[in-house]
Amino acid sequence: MTDQQGSDTAIHQPTPEELSATMAEIAERSQRLVAEFLAKQGKDGEIADPDPLNIGSAFMELTSNMMKNPTKMVEAQIDLWQDYFQLWHNTTMRMMGQESEPVVTPPKGDRRFRDSAWEQNELFDYIKQSYLLSSQWMQNTVHDVDGLDEKTAQKVDFYTRQFVDAISPTNFLITNPEVLRTTLESGGENLVKGLQNLLSDLERGKGKLQISMTDLDAFKVGENVATTPGAVIGKTPLMELLQYTPSTDKVAKRPLMIVPPWINKYYILDLRPENSFIKWAVDQGHTVFVLSWVNPDGELAEKSFEDYARDGILAALEMIKKATGEDDVNAIGYCLGGTLLASTLAYMAKKGDERIKSATFLTTLTDFEKPGELSVFVDEEQIESLEHRMEKDGFLDGRDMAMSFNMLRANDLIWSFVVNNYMLGKDPFPFDLLYWNSDSTRMPKAMHSFYLRNMYHQNLLREPGGISIMGEKIDLRDIKIPVYFLSTREDHIAPWQATYAGTQLMSGQVKFVLSASGHIAGVVNPPAANKYCHWTYNRNPASPDQWLAKATQHDGSWWTDWQNWISRRAGGEIPARKPGDGKMKVLGPAPGEYVKVRA
Repeated sequence: MTDQQGSDTAIHQPTPEELSATMAEIAERSQRLVAEFLAKQGKDGEIADPDPLNIGSAFMELTSNMMKNPTKMVEAQIDLWQDYFQLWHNTTMRMMGQESEPVVTPPKGDRRFRDSAWEQNELFDYIKQSYLLSSQWMQNTVHDVDGLDEKTAQKVDFYTRQFVDAISPTNFLITNPEVLRTTLESGGENLVKGLQNLLSDLERGKGKLQISMTDLDAFKVGENVATTPGAVIGKTPLMELLQYTPSTDKVAKRPLMIVPPWINKYYILDLRPENSFIKWAVDQGHTVFVLSWVNPDGELAEKSFEDYARDGILAALEMIKKATGEDDVNAIGYCLGGTLLASTLAYMAKKGDERIKSATFLTTLTDFEKPGELSVFVDEEQIESLEHRMEKDGFLDGRDMAMSFNMLRANDLIWSFVVNNYMLGKDPFPFDLLYWNSDSTRMPKAMHSFYLRNMYHQNLLREPGGISIMGEKIDLRDIKIPVYFLSTREDHIAPWQATYAGTQLMSGQVKFVLSASGHIAGVVNPPAANKYCHWTYNRNPASPDQWLAKATQHDGSWWTDWQNWISRRAGGEIPARKPGDGKMKVLGPAPGEYVKVRA
């Protein structure tokens, strides 16, 4: 008894005075947030769309089709009860001291139930298995309903999973053993700290919950992320052009131009020196140029997709010519930057412009027939609702886009932080990748509407003449330069089977490479890390599954394979050239100013 008491005295218990002061502060902050929210509703004077994601109609259609086959529902219910009976039986055996096998186990990689109590404690093991049985039953039941069109079925599956993820017992205090244990040990201090974290995130989001995924004060662009030496050598209303300082005496004659997506900021390719693709490419002897896109406000509302081609890629080519004296470049496009690069290349082919001699597409969609789960956010009703919201400010708030991406991996990118920050009362861990992920950007109204309608919704980019840029009806089949496609096997944003379709649309020599891991980790995979294998095959059959069946697996990063490919298109070697050597003056040090503007 004495030892137990001694142990308890080591645990910090907040005094009544401390608790009172903390709760008073929380009450004051909460009252202010509610007042600001109500004032905003009155100022806007509009009734919000009750179903902007058009979920209701999808589940109404689901219910209607389920009622047409009641026998199937009864069978599913009987199966569930049989599983529950087995679970009750097994749990009873465990409570009586006998061994029993679990009826259901979490999927591989599910980190929600990693606390040992989920297996060792009979009650929590029962709660876990009960949840898993119910969630699987729910998802299988809606998935197996006949008569739904593909779009509606996908939407029902997606939002059922969102609901299932939300009601996980790990997300509630009374059914999460780790939270319960922490609450008892700290005297509830974790919950008070968690409430403070919640209020801070609401304040930072100005009334909208903006979950902190990392310590936002631990990083600063240009100081400990985006630090590869270089300079801004040109700018347009849409981008700053960065040229990086060489680290080799000799460089490839042909410069390398990188076109990142403007949904996020370019420095995903320049987080830290040890995982920076930009630094690595400089060290391989490339003269690297990167387009750093503006974080647009309402003044750029009418900037269109073709403006990004004209004031982005085409303007950069002119600047690179002045900076280096070279007409020809090799180009890389990442994600949406790759879609823009492909569109611009098709336009240039129409105009007889041959300045880009090779193109590398990183996780890039050019055929949007099966773009993955992001398509659940794109239908006529949702686009109209989005356009209505963008009409007011002239742009899409970066937080809206970030939430859509986070929902694709809700357990990892939403609920794990809810548990860590608000229930356990912990501060998020400093992580450069999540800092970048939180550094969202806005989307100009005109560009974003064009992109969603013409590509995701109508899939016109793959059609000859389906899209016009600067007065030219473009066709991706006009692209005849060498092309390198890099996709990632676990990509939840640009599924590799969908990106593979691009190999069938371009007429030149096409090499397709598949990396392990996902949209970010599979791309940002330096050779020194010795992680994530990749697959290659020198032909491109019509089916991606046929390609994978023939492909050869290689250990380690795809970067070295790409370097072997691009070096044959480098145009030889010349003495290294620095920013400012040519006709473009240095405007300031990299990473420039555009990238520092936060949404």
